[in-house]
Amino acid sequence: MTQTPDQNPAAPEAAPADPANAPATAATPPTLEAQLAELQARHAEASDAFLRAKAEAENTRRRADEEVAKARKFAIEAFAESLLPVKDSLEAAIAIQNATPEQLLEGTHATLRQLSQALERNRVVQIAPPAGTRFDPHQHQAISVVPAEQEANTVVAVLQKGYLIAERVLRPALVTVAAPK
Repeated sequence: MTQTPDQNPAAPEAAPADPANAPATAATPPTLEAQLAELQARHAEASDAFLRAKAEAENTRRRADEEVAKARKFAIEAFAESLLPVKDSLEAAIAIQNATPEQLLEGTHATLRQLSQALERNRVVQIAPPAGTRFDPHQHQAISVVPAEQEANTVVAVLQKGYLIAERVLRPALVTVAAPK
């Protein structure tokens, strides 16, 4: 009786078809343990980079918050500093015991000039539209509408000056406006 190679128990087994079960050689991919170790190392690097970036972002946000807080706290410093001479002038006027009305008026005018200069240095601009100026609801507040010999919706008189600060309305000018004819 002759045996075929398929039936020979001593015949070597055929190589498995599944490469995952094949023994590792230089030409085959790394083992699962090596892949896992590599992925864990990459994960540790990415986690470290993320934590560093997160800490840097938090530090930047904290520094920005501190800068904003300082800016708010000291924003008025320059304005207050420019008003101190005005206060000094008013105190000096009060300290004069026997001032004549002319002296008081002169001192008041000088103090008003100081105040106007301080406001201008800090970009506080007066809104005082001349009569006949077109009514602007963004800068003027109409108190009344009166019959007048001028074009309708124009300023007749300014009752109280308004002010802008850095081109933003701080207080609108209170005006009377010409009624339509």
